[in-house]
Amino acid sequence: MNLSGIVYRPPYEANSFLLQVTRGCSHNRCTFCSMYSGVPFAVCPMEEVEADLEEGARYCPDVTRVFLEHGDAFVLSSDRLLAIAEAVHRKLPKVETIAMYASIQNIRTKTDAELRELRASGIHGLDIGVESGLDAALTYMNKGHTAGEAREQLLRLTEAGMDYSFNAILGCGGAELWKENADATADLINAVQPHLLFIGSLHAEPGCRLYQDMKDGVFHECTIGQLLDEQERLIRRLDLRNTYYFGSHPSNLVPMQGRLPRQKQDMIDVIRETREALRTQLDMFPLRGGEGAVLN
Repeated sequence: MNLSGIVYRPPYEANSFLLQVTRGCSHNRCTFCSMYSGVPFAVCPMEEVEADLEEGARYCPDVTRVFLEHGDAFVLSSDRLLAIAEAVHRKLPKVETIAMYASIQNIRTKTDAELRELRASGIHGLDIGVESGLDAALTYMNKGHTAGEAREQLLRLTEAGMDYSFNAILGCGGAELWKENADATADLINAVQPHLLFIGSLHAEPGCRLYQDMKDGVFHECTIGQLLDEQERLIRRLDLRNTYYFGSHPSNLVPMQGRLPRQKQDMIDVIRETREALRTQLDMFPLRGGEGAVLN
C-alpha cells in the first residue's frame, strides 16, 4: 500500500485494511495537534485508490473492515466517497464497514439524504474529534465548531444510522476550567448518546501552538490530581444508555475500558485507587513520552 508519511489510526482499527484516499488534514489548525504538520492537504487520484485496492485484494482478500486515511477523509464529497465505497466492495467483497476520521465540519457539508446514502454504502463508524463540550475550550483549541454545532451534527449521524466514536480530551480547559470542561463535555455526550466514547488526555508535542503556549505560560496544564478529578467528574455525570468507554490511550493516567452505565462504579473505583497510589504526586505534571504516553 502506498501510504505516505506517518500513518495514524484509532487503536481499534488495528486489524482494518488502511486505504489512503487523502493526504494530510483539511483543517490542520487545531491548537494541540501536530499530526500533519507540513503535509499539504490533497485528494488522492482514484487511480491510486484502485491500485491500492488491487494490492489489497491480492494480500488480504478476506478483510471485512476498511479504514480510509489520512486525517479527515469524510471531507470528501458524497459522490467521491460513494465511488470509493463502490471500488472497495468490488475489489474486497467481504468488507462490511468503511470507517474514517471525520470532523463536525465534514458532517455539516452533507445533506440528510447523502448521509443515509453513505450509510447504505457501508460507510459507518466515523472517528470524530469533538474534544470538548465547553465552547471556551473549543475556541482555544481552534476546532472550528461549537458545542451546539457538534450536538446538531452528531444527532444527524444517529438519525442516518451511522455509529461513531465521540473523541474527548481530558484537560482541554486547562487548570482553570477543568471542572467546567468535565461538566460541559458530559452534558454533550449525554445529549448525543454515542456508540463509542474515546478518551485521551491533553498533551503537546513540538510543532503545535499548544506546546509553545505551555512553555510560555499562556496555557496552564492540568496537574495529575486535576486530571484524575476531571476524569472522575466526567464519568460521574455521564448518563448513558449503552456506550462503550475506550480510555486506553497511552496519554491517560488511568487506562481502562468498559461498558456504560454497567461498569460506571468500577471505573470510579479504579480512579480513586489511582489517586490514592499517586497521593504524593497529585500536584505534579505527568511526565510524557511519544504520543503523550504517561511515563510516571
